[in-house]
Amino acid sequence: MSKLVLVSGGGRGLGAAITESFVKSGYRVAINYYNSKEKAEELSIKLGDSVQAFKSDIRDEKQVSRMYEEINLHFKSYPDILVNNAMTNYIFNGDLRKNAENISWNEIQNHLDVTIKGSLNLIQASTPKMKEQNFGRVINIGTNLVQNPVVPYHDYTIAKGGLLALTRTFAKDLGQFGITVNMVSGGLLKVTDASAATPDEVFEAIAQMTPLQKVTTVQDFADAVVFFASDASRAITGQNLTVDGGLTFN
Repeated sequence: MSKLVLVSGGGRGLGAAITESFVKSGYRVAINYYNSKEKAEELSIKLGDSVQAFKSDIRDEKQVSRMYEEINLHFKSYPDILVNNAMTNYIFNGDLRKNAENISWNEIQNHLDVTIKGSLNLIQASTPKMKEQNFGRVINIGTNLVQNPVVPYHDYTIAKGGLLALTRTFAKDLGQFGITVNMVSGGLLKVTDASAATPDEVFEAIAQMTPLQKVTTVQDFADAVVFFASDASRAITGQNLTVDGGLTFN
């Protein structure tokens, strides 16, 4: 039987592209959603029997536990692969973001709760099966703004920086159980729900600065995520792969 992937925030935007890439590669996928019920269920119907949507606020440990039991009941399995993609509702328009003097702790905390606490809850719910079978893949979704914070998305970038640290320290801890933990980081992607508000001139400017002379698409990015779930990545852990056409270098 094919391996089971859980994609948090997998019903829309980048998450939907990741879900579709996994299905095309032969995986079964559990879509986690919180507010995007309609989009998640539409995607599940579109992709067929190998996909099912499950609601959970990943910030709530009890809801996560309940979701995992629902996943097991439906698929007769817990996830082999976890993709931590969920984020709080966010629009990427730098002109509207608060600067360092004005941003509040509550705004930063909102991102930390979803990106760090939510990912932690999902990882801890996933590890028992992964340890039992001596196999697991955790793939965290990051941003190249951690390396090159050219736009003041402070709350978003701070949370993703924390997720990168979690990636590395958990990789060290979980490797003994056959579990790899990696991150795939992108820049501005063409086009997601979050980047839809980005002006066209920004896309054009980024394309001109990128060695490949184009803006990375959600499909480009999603395919790199699938790589970290594959057997080809078996000797890679604790790494941050930046998928932005060479715009930034690690």
